[in-house]
Amino acid sequence: MSASHAMADAVTMVRRNLVHVRYYPTVPLFVAGIPVLFLLLFVYVLGGTLGAGLGGGRADYVEYIVPGVLMFAIAGGAQGAAISVATDLAEGIVARFRSMAISRGAVLTGHVVGNLLQSLAALVLVVAVALAVGFRPQGSPLRWLAAFGVLALLALALMWLAVAMGTAARNVESASNLPAFLMLLPFLGSGFVPAESMSGPLRWFAEVQPFTHAIETIRALLLDLPLGGVALAATLAWSVALAVGGYVWARRIYERRSVR
Repeated sequence: MSASHAMADAVTMVRRNLVHVRYYPTVPLFVAGIPVLFLLLFVYVLGGTLGAGLGGGRADYVEYIVPGVLMFAIAGGAQGAAISVATDLAEGIVARFRSMAISRGAVLTGHVVGNLLQSLAALVLVVAVALAVGFRPQGSPLRWLAAFGVLALLALALMWLAVAMGTAARNVESASNLPAFLMLLPFLGSGFVPAESMSGPLRWFAEVQPFTHAIETIRALLLDLPLGGVALAATLAWSVALAVGGYVWARRIYERRSVR
C-alpha cells in the first residue's frame, strides 16, 4: 500500500473518531470537565491556604497551579484514547477493518490523532477558564507557542502509550484503569505544591519524574521565568521516548492480535 493511501486511510480514521464524539460524549466531557473542576476546586476552596504557603495569596496560587492542571488534562485525554481503542476492539469493528483494504497503522493513528485533537481542545478550555479566574501569564507570544508545542508533543507521546495500553487490555474496564496512574503524576510532582515541600522518597520521586520536568518547563514559558535547560531537555527526551515506545508497543500488539 502506497504512502498516499496510508495517509488517506489515517485521515478517514481520524474523521471517524471525531464523529464518534457525538455518540460517546462522556469521554470528551470527562477530558475537559474534570480538569476545569479541579482548577475551580483548588483555586476557590484551597487556593487561599496553599497560596499563603507559597508566600502569596489566591492570585499567586492560580498562576502556580495552571501548568499542573494542563498536565492533568493531557493525562485524562490519554485515558480517553485507551478507552476508545479498547471499545473498538471489544465491539468487533477492528476485525471488520482487517478484512478491508485499510492500512493497519491507520486504525491506531486515527485513535491517537482524534484523541489528541480532543485533548488540545480541552487545553484551550482550561486556559480560558484559568484566565477567567485570574490567571495572568507574562510570557511572550513566542513563549506561549513554545509552551503549546511542549504540551502537544507530550500529549502525542501519552496518546501512543495509552493506545498501546488500550490495545493490550482484555476489556474496556481494564483499558480505563491502565492509564489511570498518569493522572496521579501531576499530584506527585510539582503540579499543585512545590516538590521541595515534600519529604523523603516522595520528594525524590517528584523531582525526577517526567511530569515535574514538563510542568516546570511550561510554568517557566507561560510566566516568563528562567527556562531550565535540564527540565526542557528531560521533557523532550521523555516525550520522544514515550512516543516511540508507545508506537512500537501498540503496533506489535495490534499485529499480533491481527494474526489470531
